[in-house]
Amino acid sequence: MKLKMLVAFILLFSITGCSLVESEGSGDKIQVELDQAIDGDTLSVFLDGESENIRLLLIDTPETSHPRLGKQPFGQEAKEFTKNLVEQAEILEIEYDIGQKRDKYDRLLAYVYVDGKMLQEELLKQGLARVAYIFPPNTRYVDQFQAIQKDVQQQGVGIWSVENYAQEDGFHPEFTEAETTTTETSGCKIKGNIGSEKIYHTPESPWYEQTIAEVMFCSEKEANEAGFRAPKQ
Repeated sequence: MKLKMLVAFILLFSITGCSLVESEGSGDKIQVELDQAIDGDTLSVFLDGESENIRLLLIDTPETSHPRLGKQPFGQEAKEFTKNLVEQAEILEIEYDIGQKRDKYDRLLAYVYVDGKMLQEELLKQGLARVAYIFPPNTRYVDQFQAIQKDVQQQGVGIWSVENYAQEDGFHPEFTEAETTTTETSGCKIKGNIGSEKIYHTPESPWYEQTIAEVMFCSEKEANEAGFRAPKQ
């Protein structure tokens, strides 16, 4: 009787197309061991005893040592942010999406979790990455990534502190090198940047050094009167 029930159970799963084992790419996380951080959006890990390069899905950070693009603004900050997080992690995990698992460079494509926090989201929140390389069906978290990016853009944080630096086709360092109209030498230290919104940064702002000023103000009152606001905390 028990044998007949077991056979019937197996036949039921076969007929309905179900599986007793959850399929790969269904959202399961796989624990890995860190080898090294390579760039803001790339790291090397040990998986099943083999060293594998992981490319973070759905985001792009500025380069630090690209053979053609060289070192881009905010690239080193992104690399250091990723390096600090993954090196201090007690548990490092990866999660595949449902589409292809490797890119043309044979790197694994995955979401990376650092002690439960998704690395992609943390980079986006810091303004150190843009949403990019959206290739269905690997789009599981694209909506929430874009929501984070929209909020950070409005705050003028990181790569979004320089107008037109981060665009849909990549990063444009020429905008960070453009000549700016400043009166910094006369003692006015507050930097104004015009992106999707007018944001000003005081010397105490975390992104003050990286911000390329398009106009300078001598006081926060002056900046407010010109239609600028402080970055959101």
